[in-house]
Amino acid sequence: MVVGDVTTGTDVLVIGAGPAGYVAAIRAGQLDQDVTLVEKDAYGGTCLNYGCIPSKALITATDIAHEARHAEEMGIHADPAIDLAGMVGWKDDVVDQLTGGVEKLCKANGVNLLEGTATFTGENTVRVSHSGEGQGSETLEFEHAVVATGSRPIEIPNFEYGDEPVLNSRQALALESVPDSLVVVGAGYIGMELASVFAKLGTDVTVIEMLDSILPGYDDDLKRPVKQRAEDLGIEFEFGYTASEWTERDDGDGIRVVAEPADRAAADGGAAAGETDADTDAEAEPLELDAEKVLVAVGREPVSDTLDLAEAGVETDDRGFIDTDSQARTNVEHIFAVGDVAGEPMLAHKGSAEGQVAAAVIAGEPAAIDHQAMPAVVFTDPEIATVGMTESDAEEAGFDPVTGVFPFRASGRALTTGESDGFVKVVAESDDGYLLGASIVGPEASELVGELGLAVELGATLEDVASTVHAHPTLSESVMEAAENALGRAIHTLNR
Repeated sequence: MVVGDVTTGTDVLVIGAGPAGYVAAIRAGQLDQDVTLVEKDAYGGTCLNYGCIPSKALITATDIAHEARHAEEMGIHADPAIDLAGMVGWKDDVVDQLTGGVEKLCKANGVNLLEGTATFTGENTVRVSHSGEGQGSETLEFEHAVVATGSRPIEIPNFEYGDEPVLNSRQALALESVPDSLVVVGAGYIGMELASVFAKLGTDVTVIEMLDSILPGYDDDLKRPVKQRAEDLGIEFEFGYTASEWTERDDGDGIRVVAEPADRAAADGGAAAGETDADTDAEAEPLELDAEKVLVAVGREPVSDTLDLAEAGVETDDRGFIDTDSQARTNVEHIFAVGDVAGEPMLAHKGSAEGQVAAAVIAGEPAAIDHQAMPAVVFTDPEIATVGMTESDAEEAGFDPVTGVFPFRASGRALTTGESDGFVKVVAESDDGYLLGASIVGPEASELVGELGLAVELGATLEDVASTVHAHPTLSESVMEAAENALGRAIHTLNR
């Protein structure tokens, strides 16, 4: 023990106050546990402060400006002026309201809040170092611990985030002036969401991606409308390349980003070494792209290296993720891990669900994590949302799937919004009609997927969904029509 340490005890120690950690802390408090929540940065974690909430705020704001600017067919003629500093200020107000709410909810549920950085010193102890000169540290003894330290943006060689023109997603969301041009490295969900934001602000955007398409892991029919809309916004794509370095331009006007063919970078052990399915000519020349700034969005990595996990005997995989079971337990029975630090999928709502499970298990209640109806959403334009199995997933699992599709171009409500690209697709077992999964690309996909997630969770059938009367005119009718299409009785689209 460090001289001068004060030792205190708690039933449940939660490390990290993001959506996984603060939910675990609040639920444990509701279950009459003595809970201490340690946070080194800001309540709400990356999601509320630097990720989910601020990015969606800017997506909404830029969508409003873009829609107003392109509403001539509705008889609206406008050219809104964009004050990015004002937009960011509004975004910050939203963030402050939510993070302040998290702190109040924790206190109202009896959670003890402690600011500092926690590191394990044994299986039942941590040292919490407080920031600030002379603040010192203290030791906490615990019966159970929940690790919820989240993730951070991956940094690639030669693109350090401390360099002024190089941005990670957090820094991009804090810009107060619109860059004239931007290179985005990575066409995953973060890269594509922010590429669209800046394109709608008037930035010339080029996206570099080592694979041969955007949004790895999503089916081509879902990605196609998103890529087309991005190209309509003026976003240019360079597939089969990895960013290797950047330099300041000789004329002092911005930077030059150099990108190597992905297969050559992999062979050379470059920044994005690994297999690629990009169809890239081995003799292709490097790209040189001029821009004002470069945004690196190649993924996220777990924040587990700051915890001294070995002192507690907690094991991680070779990427730093903490292995857990269906109850969020690590290999050390009384230590749990939830959220991004516990591995894919790295989704805020998945972390919150895991946090509730961990709290319940600690309190002696039966609980387990069920990923069967775990939704995933990409807030691109248009949005993508999925839940449960795809058709190919179902076939691989041994089911005989049947599908039903309803296009938004046949939806009266979609047409009245001016957003009719995309579709709703449902997947069910052909014999009994049980819903196995669904996917959506189009307007309000993030909202529509909730009904389908509930249907999968409850074991609803196509008949259940199709026979549920949906209000007209609404986008949710498309869910009903997709189920009817799978049954061969859709009214407003041709049955397959």
